[in-house]
Amino acid sequence: MEKNKLSFQLNADDFLPAGEDEKKSLVVMRESVGFWKDGMRRFKKNKIAMVSLIVVILIFILSFIVPQFYPYKYEQQIKGSNSLAPFEYSQAEQEAIANGEKVFPHILGTDQLGRDYAIRVMMGSRISLLVGLIATAIIFVIGSLIGSISAFFGGWVDLIIMRIVDIISTIPLTLYVILIMVLLGQGIQSIIIALGTVYWVDMARVVRGQVLSLKEQEFVLAAKTIGSSTKTILFEHL
Repeated sequence: MEKNKLSFQLNADDFLPAGEDEKKSLVVMRESVGFWKDGMRRFKKNKIAMVSLIVVILIFILSFIVPQFYPYKYEQQIKGSNSLAPFEYSQAEQEAIANGEKVFPHILGTDQLGRDYAIRVMMGSRISLLVGLIATAIIFVIGSLIGSISAFFGGWVDLIIMRIVDIISTIPLTLYVILIMVLLGQGIQSIIIALGTVYWVDMARVVRGQVLSLKEQEFVLAAKTIGSSTKTILFEHL
C-alpha cells in the first residue's frame, strides 16, 4: 500500500538494523601517524614544494659532488685559455684534440685569467648553500628557543625578551657585519654569525605568537595535570 505523501507516519524500514556492508561503508578510519610522517605526507602533496626540493637536490649535487670529479679546479689558471666562450677551446687545446687527446670542454667558458667558469659557479654555489643552511639552522634554534620561553612564561620574562628583540631589530645588519669582522676577521664564519645573530628576531616573534595560542589549549592543561615538567611541556608538546 502506497504511503500518503502528506502523512507524518514514519517508515518502519528506515529503522531496521544496518547490515555489515552498510556498517563498513560508514566507517571512516585513518592510519595513525606521527608528526614527521604526517608532515612528509602533506609535503608530498604540495607539487611546488616537491619541484623546489628537486631543484635544491640538483644544486646540492652540482655544488658538493660534481666538483670532486670535475677536471678543472676553481683556482686553476689554464695557460692560453683566456676569455673563452662556452664550449670553446684554446689553440693549445685544439692541438691536443688533433693529436688524439681528450680535452674536457669549458661548459661556461673561462674568465680573463683562464679559469673555468663552471667550476667557479659550482664552488660559489657551495659557499652560498653553506651560509644559508648553517645560518638558517642557527636562526631556527635561537628563534624557536627564545620565542617559546618568552611566550610560555610570559610576564616580566616576555617583556624583557621582547624589548631586547625590538632593540636588535632596529640596528642595521651592516653594523653587525662590520663589528663581527673586526672581532673575528673576514671570512665565511663572520657572515654566518652575523646572519644567525640578527635574523632570529623574526623567528622568535613568529614562534612566540604560535606558543601564545597553543599554551591555552586543553592538551597543555592535561600535561600539567599529570605532572609534566615545564621542560617536557615546552620542548615535547609545544
